[in-house]
Amino acid sequence: MLSAKLHAAINEQINAELWSAYLYLSMSMDAEAKGYKGVANWFFVQWQEEQDHARILMNYLNSRDCKVELKPIAEVRTEWNSVLEMYQETLKHEKVVTGLINNLAAIAAEDRDFASSNMLVWFIDEQIEEEESARDMIFATESVEGDKYGMYQLDKELAARTYTQASPLAASAE
Repeated sequence: MLSAKLHAAINEQINAELWSAYLYLSMSMDAEAKGYKGVANWFFVQWQEEQDHARILMNYLNSRDCKVELKPIAEVRTEWNSVLEMYQETLKHEKVVTGLINNLAAIAAEDRDFASSNMLVWFIDEQIEEEESARDMIFATESVEGDKYGMYQLDKELAARTYTQASPLAASAE
């Protein structure tokens, strides 16, 4: 059984993951409205990934006989001044999420809850990828800043990004 503290923190993380999904959906819709279909696709894939993250945590709580408590999702921003600003906000947000995941890992370690610690390793690794991906997008966007054809090419490339289900969910579906 999970400690009450870890149980509550994971429920809060589920809400944070769903808020993240909502944020990325909002970014996707703003990019689409501005004609950046590839950027919109990149953020739409992020939306799907964040929903996976929430589902992994919900599955984990259920597997430990703990109640999932869904809370209201706070309002998100709906407009950005540029694609670069979207990616900069993404990196800033992912760093916050990294801190939240690290907090969960610290609680699990304090509780000597080795099962939870083990489950959280996937999220720790995932956050490294999330931050790197945001940094890569900042670099790519800065590289074409002011170059309409370069932005067109980047947007076209981003349209090819596809969604891949998170490995913990894919493994549980087998």
